[in-house]
Amino acid sequence: MAVPEPRYGDFLRLDQLLSLQRQSAEVHDAHFFFTVHQVYELLFKIILYELDAATSAVAADDISRAVYCLRRVRAVEDAMVAHVATLETISPGSFAVLRGTLAASSGLQSVQFREIEFRSGLKNPDYLSTVRMSGAERTRLELRLAEPSLLDEFQLLRHRQGDPDLVKLYRAEIPDDGLIRLAEAMVDHDEGFGLWRSRHVHMVERIIGRRPGTGGSAGVAYLQSTTDTRFYPELWELRTLL
Repeated sequence: MAVPEPRYGDFLRLDQLLSLQRQSAEVHDAHFFFTVHQVYELLFKIILYELDAATSAVAADDISRAVYCLRRVRAVEDAMVAHVATLETISPGSFAVLRGTLAASSGLQSVQFREIEFRSGLKNPDYLSTVRMSGAERTRLELRLAEPSLLDEFQLLRHRQGDPDLVKLYRAEIPDDGLIRLAEAMVDHDEGFGLWRSRHVHMVERIIGRRPGTGGSAGVAYLQSTTDTRFYPELWELRTLL
C-alpha cells in the first residue's frame, strides 16, 4: 500500500502547533495574548538560528554568508517591531484582568531573548542568579556564556586580517571592505533589536502605565533603562571618530 505524500499541515505539524494556544473562559484576550507571545518566541528562534550561522561563518572567514544571515536577522526584527502594534489592541482594563492569570511569569524570563543578547556579544552572567528558569534553560544560557559570541568572532577575524584601522576603512565614501560590510550588518542587527526594545516600552506604558510589571519587575521604569543598550558600542563610536 502506497504511503500518502505528506500534506502542508504534516510538514508544519499544524495539529500540534495549533493546539498549543491557551484560552480562558473568563478573559477573552488571553488566547490572543499568549498566541502573540508564542509568535515572538518563534521569531526569537529564527534570530538565534541565523545568529548561530553568522557566527560560524565569521569563524570560517565567510563574510558573505555572515552578512546574508544578518540581513535576515534585521528583517525579522523589523517584523517584531511592527508586531508590537497588535498587542496595543488589548485595552488597559482587559489586561488588568488578564495579568491576574499570569501568576509570577514575566517576559523578562524569556531565555531565548537572553540567548540573543549573549550570542550577539552582550553577556551578563548575573542574569543566571536573578531570574527564575528551568534547569534546561539554565544549561542553555551557561553554554551561551561559554561559547564565542558574534562580537568575539568579529574581533578574531579582524586580528586575522592584521588588525586594520576601522576608522580609516570607514572613511571610504562607498566602503567595499568585507570587514566593514560585516560591521554594518552587525550594526543593522543592533539597531533593529534596539528599535524593538524602544517600541516595546511604549506599548507596555500604554497598557499598564507606570504600574509594576508582571513577575515583580519594575515595569516601564526597567524597560526604559534598557533602551540605550548596545551590542556593539565600539562600532557605533566609529562614526564619531571619522
